[in-house]
Amino acid sequence: MLSRLFDQGLATALCELSRVAPRGRAHHCMHGADDEAVHRLFVAMQPGSYIQPHRHLDPLKTESLVVLQGALGFIEFDGSGTVIARSVLGKGGPGMGIDIPPGCWHGIVALDTDTLFFETKAGPYRALMSQERAAWAPREESPAAGKELLRLQSLFNA
Repeated sequence: MLSRLFDQGLATALCELSRVAPRGRAHHCMHGADDEAVHRLFVAMQPGSYIQPHRHLDPLKTESLVVLQGALGFIEFDGSGTVIARSVLGKGGPGMGIDIPPGCWHGIVALDTDTLFFETKAGPYRALMSQERAAWAPREESPAAGKELLRLQSLFNA
């Protein structure tokens, strides 16, 4: 197997895709299959992209995010949806990444156009179960998602 180089061309292509994607994000998997033990992917995300807050209950699903370009707002919640911690990752923030333990309710918002980050977590891929999705936050397809995105983004306005 050959090593795989990831370069600025990949970053540029992902950012371009995310700008036209309906959900405002695009990803490129470095792992070859959903059943691999470790999932590694690049994600480009735009400020209009909403991801429903969630958690991973599998004790092996620690999730790590490292910002390569732009800035992410990271939000940690308690079980009722109260914000208990927040941090800017990447440009303008105190950190460039974060390690999220299993069971931690969390969400992210892109704070800059063409934000790019690298994500790792244990495989195999498994869709989120209902108890891993925050019942106190709207789902991505909900009409209320836009309002919730604005609320989360406002946590990072100076």
